[in-house]
Amino acid sequence: MDINIVTQSDILQMKNEIISHLTDALSKASNPGKRYMKSSEVAEMLGISASSLQNLRIAGVIPFSKLGGTLFYDYEEIQSVIEKNKKNIA
Repeated sequence: MDINIVTQSDILQMKNEIISHLTDALSKASNPGKRYMKSSEVAEMLGISASSLQNLRIAGVIPFSKLGGTLFYDYEEIQSVIEKNKKNIA
């Protein structure tokens, strides 16, 4: 029967590894190196439905470009819209 002793150093190392993996996953999920995104990607990023995204387009809230039948959104512009509409709750 083997007995393994977990030290405080082991726990700290594991914590740092978990944080590193989560940070990597979040940075890849938010914008995987692409400047332009399609509608489905923007809707997923914002946590809204395709019809809600369409309503935001129609209202002129979210800028987009259309090439052929495909809509494209600039990642930086989407982030800018989010920042402009941020509400401070006191």
